[in-house]
Amino acid sequence: MDFKGQVIQSLQQVLPVEMAPEKLNSLLEIPKSGKLGDLAFPTFILAKEMHQSPVEIAADLAKKIDAAAFEKVQAVGPYLNFFLDEQKFSQQILETILTQQAKFGEQDLGQGGNVPIDMSSPNIAKPMSMGHLRSTVIGNSLAKLLEKVNYQPIKINHLGDWGTQFGKLITAYKLWGSEEEVKKDPINKLLEYYVHFHQVDVKHPELDDQAREWFRKLEDGDPEAMELWKWFRKISLQTFMKVYDRLGVEFDSYNGEAFYNDKMAEIVEILADKGLLHESRGAQIVDLSKYHLNPALIKKTDGATLYITRDLAAAVYRKRTYHFVQSLYVVGSEQTNHFKQLKAVLHEMGADWSDQIHHIPFGLITSGGHKLSTRAGRVILLEKVLDDAVALAQKQIEQKNPGLKHKAEVAKAVGVGAVVFHDLKNNRMDNFDFNLEEVVRFEGETGPYVQYTHARAESILRKSGKNLGELPDQLRISSQINLEAWGIVKKLADFPTMIERAVTEYEPSVIAKYALHLAKAFNQYYAHNRVLNDDAGLNGRLALVEAVAIVLKEALRLLGVKAPDEM
Repeated sequence: MDFKGQVIQSLQQVLPVEMAPEKLNSLLEIPKSGKLGDLAFPTFILAKEMHQSPVEIAADLAKKIDAAAFEKVQAVGPYLNFFLDEQKFSQQILETILTQQAKFGEQDLGQGGNVPIDMSSPNIAKPMSMGHLRSTVIGNSLAKLLEKVNYQPIKINHLGDWGTQFGKLITAYKLWGSEEEVKKDPINKLLEYYVHFHQVDVKHPELDDQAREWFRKLEDGDPEAMELWKWFRKISLQTFMKVYDRLGVEFDSYNGEAFYNDKMAEIVEILADKGLLHESRGAQIVDLSKYHLNPALIKKTDGATLYITRDLAAAVYRKRTYHFVQSLYVVGSEQTNHFKQLKAVLHEMGADWSDQIHHIPFGLITSGGHKLSTRAGRVILLEKVLDDAVALAQKQIEQKNPGLKHKAEVAKAVGVGAVVFHDLKNNRMDNFDFNLEEVVRFEGETGPYVQYTHARAESILRKSGKNLGELPDQLRISSQINLEAWGIVKKLADFPTMIERAVTEYEPSVIAKYALHLAKAFNQYYAHNRVLNDDAGLNGRLALVEAVAIVLKEALRLLGVKAPDEM
């Protein structure tokens, strides 16, 4: 089924020099025109070693190669062009997809290895904003992709549930809060108290002393402080869960910062025992100059630990608990230096597994070209964005298909899916500006466009009244398979390669872009072909339609987007 594999195997048998499959794979090109074949091997790389011109080498290889697996193989200038047997290849690909269904594209790259994914991680007592979207949906898609290639992802929501801000929050609640108010609107009320603290604090700096005292009590396990902290954490998590449920995101662990409070002393002890801790202006640091990095600050002058101390404890805990083969941190690119320091300190500690840690950075979402900022008042609440996206989807569905059953359910899938897809279609490291009306459009490079294409394919299959699942042996692709259909077949065959690439590069946008290209190719095919004509080629055309529906649905699933059967 892997036509690239066939080409590589054929080349290895005739090349005068040994070349690894990976190298050959990287050299293969897709010709600009289908008239020049389906894959081309450039011979320039062999010219120096063989003391021949690339044109002569291509002509010589064309004579020697076993072309039995192909329609033909021919030399065109310095290229060796491979033409696939369209009939045979189409039959093979479509029957494979119809047989395997959603399992098409599964591979065993991971051999069952565990991969913790540190993702989302909002701060307790603060609402989830658009700033949390990227880490959440990139992490969720990577988990689905890793699972597809037989890794065991472990999604960890490393909650921001500890720190001096809780002293301030407890102080604010004790001074101005009420249990009744908080129960009615938990996150917004807690945020209101916290903001009010900072406003009053300007004229009454003594409040800082109260806040420090409450946080000290919290660290010492004071019953009242602990009870309030647990309550704030619980009601915050309940509010977050509403957003996660809408996004279709689940977690395996909610161990946040507080979980590692009793695990940091061991890290400091290891660093001290290995002679890695040095005093600098009263603080404890690890010198990382040999890595060309700034020193890692492990303990402040007052003895308090920092993020890196906590992250070191988390990394060690996760290795011991999960015996991971990789450990991913889906965190914004502004934290790149932090993760370089984390890996360097672990390496100094003798953790030979520090190379298994990967920071998966990403760019910013902007609004009107400006960075989203709490202080500047440019916070866009994620729940509000999802509400507005669903309302926009509902409006368009009313216009396009007023008689649609389950309109509200479809609008949720389309609205939420649009926001997720828009995030993931962008290269992970790119910044992008968020415009909701563009995101939820049914035309263009959007999630709803892909969902609508899938629904169109399902509609064709319903109208046909045939169940192709019962007919795999009877599928016969028309010998007059046209260029558009052939282009789709080759795209379908590419799906496993796209999955592998997305996993290797930690880049869900590979799948989102693939889905867009497949949807566009299918819509062009549908516009120019009478699919339901009752002739000898009907089963073959329906097989193509069903294969497209299967692969589009699976591509969307890997992105964390639903694919309604009707829209």
